[in-house]
Amino acid sequence: MALSSPPLNDLLTPDQRTAFVANGRWTTAGADIDPSPVVKLFKPDTDATWLLTELEAGEPDRAFGLCDLGLRFPELG
Repeated sequence: MALSSPPLNDLLTPDQRTAFVANGRWTTAGADIDPSPVVKLFKPDTDATWLLTELEAGEPDRAFGLCDLGLRFPELG
């Protein structure tokens, strides 16, 4: 049986969610910002790490940030 991850919103505090939404609104509005990560997520049994900065407008479980799956080739997305 495969384990599934909880929805992103289940992992966030109210303050983190507020920061995510604000960063997403600024980006959607075309603001020239480079937001700092709001949260760092990682998988303890691997080297995978995510530094997330914003939530995508209209998609509460889709975040944007820097992802490194442990292969030392980080990418934005």
